[in-house]
Amino acid sequence: MKLLKSFEDFIFEAASWLIFYPLTLGRIMLHPLKTMEYSDREQTEDTDHRYDDALSPPLLLMVTILLSNLISAAAHIAPPDATTAMLQTITATQQNLTLFRTLLFSLIPLIAASSLVRRQGKKLSRQTLRPPFYAQCYLAAFCAAFVAVGDVFLRRPELSNAVGATIICGGVLWFLAVQSTWFSRKLNIPRIKAAAIAVWATLRAIIYMLLVVIPIAYV
Repeated sequence: MKLLKSFEDFIFEAASWLIFYPLTLGRIMLHPLKTMEYSDREQTEDTDHRYDDALSPPLLLMVTILLSNLISAAAHIAPPDATTAMLQTITATQQNLTLFRTLLFSLIPLIAASSLVRRQGKKLSRQTLRPPFYAQCYLAAFCAAFVAVGDVFLRRPELSNAVGATIICGGVLWFLAVQSTWFSRKLNIPRIKAAAIAVWATLRAIIYMLLVVIPIAYV
């Protein structure tokens, strides 16, 4: 009976994603800062009741990456050539590829969150890092959706590269604009200084991503 109950809970939870995934993305698109504030409030709730009316930020990011992989497969976009044994393992299954890309993309919210904690003068710990990391995962998930759609345009020869580049640039600019406002409010600093912090945090995250990807792809 316990196994049956667990299966029932899994079916309900997975089915509920069909409702809460688009709802959560819609909230981020229309009210990104309010959605991030919502995430902060949910961190104070009991574990069983957190994100009861939305997808949790890390889960939203993972599902977005999974959907982007499925869209790429449906568009007949081949995964990266497995030039190394490690890369072959990563691209062997959708599960491995989704997990790797999710962990890789999570560096963006991780670096942004650690930048905030450090500038707030707080001790860097799991407790202080978790709320801003979760809030930043909402932004990263929405940005990942832009990048995924734009990537399809760039990698399909019959589609416009200009449109793909515009979609990706639009997503990145949206991400940086919202993140700048977030830093400005959290640190009570001018928008220009907050924008510099947001850009620098994102650049650092990209550098760390490259430091992970390059050895895997070429060593």
